[in-house]
Amino acid sequence: MNQTIAFIQREILKEKPEQASLGFGKYFTDYMFVMDYDVEKGWHDARITPYEPITLDPSAMVFHYGQAIFEGMKAYKAADGTIQMFRPEKNMKRLNDSCDRLCIPQIDEEFLLTAIKQLVLTEKDWVPNEEGTSLYIRPFIFSTEPYLGVRPSHQYKLLVILSPSGAYYGDQLSPVKIYVEEQYVRAVIGGVGHVKTAGNYAASLKAQEKAESNGYAQILWLDAKENKYVEEVGSMNIFFKINGEVLTPKLNGSILPGVTRDSVIELLKYWNVPVREARISIEEVYSAHERGELEEVFGAGTAAVISPVGGLNWNGRAITINDNQIGKLSQRIYDEMIAIQLGKKADPFNWTVKIAQVEV
Repeated sequence: MNQTIAFIQREILKEKPEQASLGFGKYFTDYMFVMDYDVEKGWHDARITPYEPITLDPSAMVFHYGQAIFEGMKAYKAADGTIQMFRPEKNMKRLNDSCDRLCIPQIDEEFLLTAIKQLVLTEKDWVPNEEGTSLYIRPFIFSTEPYLGVRPSHQYKLLVILSPSGAYYGDQLSPVKIYVEEQYVRAVIGGVGHVKTAGNYAASLKAQEKAESNGYAQILWLDAKENKYVEEVGSMNIFFKINGEVLTPKLNGSILPGVTRDSVIELLKYWNVPVREARISIEEVYSAHERGELEEVFGAGTAAVISPVGGLNWNGRAITINDNQIGKLSQRIYDEMIAIQLGKKADPFNWTVKIAQVEV
C-alpha cells in the first residue's frame, strides 16, 4: 500500500487519568487512526485524527447484518524507556483471517502495523509504566455502506483506538471462579468461532450474565454438538495441568487461535514441560480432580495475560483447584511473559517489537 498517513492536530489534549485507577477499557487517548474502503479506491485516506464520535447512516449495513471484526494488542513501556509490542504480526494475520471469513477486503498488514506504531508514538505519553499496566490497542473494521440487503458491504471503515489499562480482572493473579455453560453455546465448527467478530461476543452475553449472577467471573464453553468437550473461556483460551502434563483444547475451527495461547505453548516446549493440544472432555477434567491429578487450571489471553482458575462449576458440581491458589507453573508463565513483554528478560523467541526510546 503506497500511501502516507495524514495527521490532524487536536486543539486541546485530554487530562490523563491516574495510573492506579485505570481499570480496563475505561479511558481513551487523544488520537485514533482511521482508514476507509470502497470498491473503487480500495483502502484509502489513512489518517490520525482526534478521538471523537463517528457518524453513520441509519442504514449502514453493520447495524443490520453485523459485519464487524476486531483485534486486541498491547504496547508496554519497559524500564529502560523503550516502548514495545508483543507479537503484533500475529494480530495482523488474525485480523485478515477475520476479514476473509466475514467477506471484508484484506488489509495490508505491514502498512497497518506501521500506522499502529505511528499512532502509539503519537500517544507515547499515554503508555503507563506501573506494574500490571499497558496501552491496550484495539483495531477494528465494520461495514458502512447505507444499504438494506443481505450481501457483503461495498464500504468499510477501519479504526484503531488506544486505551491505557490496568489488570483485566482487578487483582491480576487472584484465581477466578468459572461456570461451565451447558444451556447456551458460543460457536460451531464451520461458523465464526475461530475469528474475532463482534457477534461472537454478543452471543455470549446471556450466559455471562447468568454466570456473574451466581458469583462466577467467566464462562467455560463446551462444544456445540455434543456439549461435552471443553473449548474456551469467554475472554481467554484455557489450560489444564493434569498429572504433570499441560493440556489445552486443540484448535478445531470453533476456537479462537489466541496469540497468548500460542506463546504459552512455545514457552512450555522451550522449558521442556510436557504440553499437548487435545480434545478434552469436561468429564476428563472432573475425573482428574477426583483422582487428585488436576494440579492447575489457567486462562491465557491478551487482556489478562495469565489468569489462574481457582474453581469450576459444572452441572451443579463445584470443585476447588489448588486450594484456590495460583499454581507454581501459572505463576512462572506469567512472570516470564511479563518479563519478556517489559524487556526485563532476554527474548529468545523474538516476540517483542521495539517502537521507540522515550524518556522515563
